[in-house]
Amino acid sequence: MIHESFVQRLKNAERCLFGTWVKLPTLETLELLARAGFDFVAIDTEHAPLSLESVYRLIAHSQALGMSALVRIPDQDTNDYQRLLDSGADGLMVPRVRNRAEAERAIGRMVFSPVGQRGLGITSRAGRWGMMPLSDYLRTGSEEVLRCVQLEDRQVLEDVEGVLDVPGLNAAFLGMGDLQLTSGLPASHPELQSLVDRLLAGCARRSLPCGAAAQDAAAALKAAERGFKFVMVSNDAMMFGKAACAVGQQLKGGETA
Repeated sequence: MIHESFVQRLKNAERCLFGTWVKLPTLETLELLARAGFDFVAIDTEHAPLSLESVYRLIAHSQALGMSALVRIPDQDTNDYQRLLDSGADGLMVPRVRNRAEAERAIGRMVFSPVGQRGLGITSRAGRWGMMPLSDYLRTGSEEVLRCVQLEDRQVLEDVEGVLDVPGLNAAFLGMGDLQLTSGLPASHPELQSLVDRLLAGCARRSLPCGAAAQDAAAALKAAERGFKFVMVSNDAMMFGKAACAVGQQLKGGETA
């Protein structure tokens, strides 16, 4: 089965790609998300206690269902860059990148040696268990892996140009939640909105896709209109919880569906 990379899907798409965060280690959830029409999932190992083996199975199952599979790593210093890429993830998202030096270090761990620190793992799933030609393996790992930094600090967004120019970086992601937390300002504040505009403009000048998260479909569509190229809508656990609560409220109120 030929799997189109997320990088290629972004290049070929004539619209924003919509996904959701995955926090639950259940394959059945992925089947429901694929049936619902999501383009991709972002497996969240920063805020969910997912094991490496669980993440591996989530990656493989998502791709088999036609969804791209990104992984948000727990932190910049994790030792799992190599294993996640060898597992065939469509890309990695690195949280809380605060400056160019941190971006360079994180991106370097996703780029093959000698330019970066990624080692050769052609006998892994990413190399089709050794059945992929070496040239294809190196090309795919170099050109078709999303190497994305999350920008969620006011200071880094004020100097975002330097980060966006890091060699090997091919996507950025706005972390509005932590941006609000670190700045002490609400998302609607003009200063934060000006920083968002700066990020989007910088990405547009470099033809870099920029992603964001949204609480619901309406907010996701607004983000797409603003210029974000990939948007995570809610998460699997929250969508299930809201749907379950809605049914529970109907039952308690004696309502019928």
